[in-house]
Amino acid sequence: MLITRRATGSARQPLALTIGNFDGLHLGHQAMLGQVKQAAERLNLTACAMTFEPHPREFLAPGQAPVRLTSMREKLSLLAQAGIARVQLVHFNRVFANIPADMFISRILRQELDVRWLLIGDDFRFGANRSGDRTLLQQYADRPDGFELEIMPSFSINGLRVSSTSIRNALASGNMQQAKTMLGRDYCISGRVVDGDKLGKKIGFPTANIRLKPDNPPLSGIFVVEISDQDSLHPDRRLPGVASLGTRPTIYEAGRPVLEVHLFDFDREIYGHRLCVHFLHKLRDEAKYADLDILIRQIARDVADARQFFLAKHNIPLEAYSFHS
Repeated sequence: MLITRRATGSARQPLALTIGNFDGLHLGHQAMLGQVKQAAERLNLTACAMTFEPHPREFLAPGQAPVRLTSMREKLSLLAQAGIARVQLVHFNRVFANIPADMFISRILRQELDVRWLLIGDDFRFGANRSGDRTLLQQYADRPDGFELEIMPSFSINGLRVSSTSIRNALASGNMQQAKTMLGRDYCISGRVVDGDKLGKKIGFPTANIRLKPDNPPLSGIFVVEISDQDSLHPDRRLPGVASLGTRPTIYEAGRPVLEVHLFDFDREIYGHRLCVHFLHKLRDEAKYADLDILIRQIARDVADARQFFLAKHNIPLEAYSFHS
């Protein structure tokens, strides 16, 4: 997949384009990307998605910006998996935010990117002060030198509108199944294994500490998880475990969010590896305990509950997992 930040001579090929933040790349996004790919094949164009960094609301209203479901790295990986040939990655800043809507169409879409086919959502707004809409786009599309314009209605599953906001709400409430239904996959956070304070090892539950980026995840608590090691020979193989995602209030008064994963019966060295943590089920909220002994007993219960989850889910003992290859 080609990633471009500015239209250049070598990268300037006629495009079938869609535009959005694509946070989480849920089933609605996937449906849009599927239409872009079909149009690109039909019209002999390059399938392209335009997205932004930072998220426009992170720039325009930092205190009101939504929590990200995916990092930029994760988003680009998901776009590549969806079969998009090119991503136009726009640096969202004051200059870009102030581009008038008609100039965005004439200069960026037509001149710079040579868009021949465009797909937008039914609520798409663009340009300075969000003044541009589907009506303005249609006016340009109808010109002799215009482009094909398609409008995609809201995407729903069983009457539930699929959106990044709905997924954030599901994750925040611990409804992992609802999030999975809208994403089309288990929710996942990926990151490198880094050094921690080694407390887990000292108390008998060694953990892999995953670097969070960004460090304000959309969920918190204790979870049943599966781990895939993106740096292994088998990146699709999953290993079972239990994870804590939160500020560890028993240990720290005002800690930053930390993602720690205890893998069952695992003894390999994985410092520096990039892991993907797949969240399957929420066991409980984070809690502050009176002392470390009480915390240790609760962790033991969490591990037992997670093991029972896997036994019930697969109806096979955990020993059937391949841990060491």
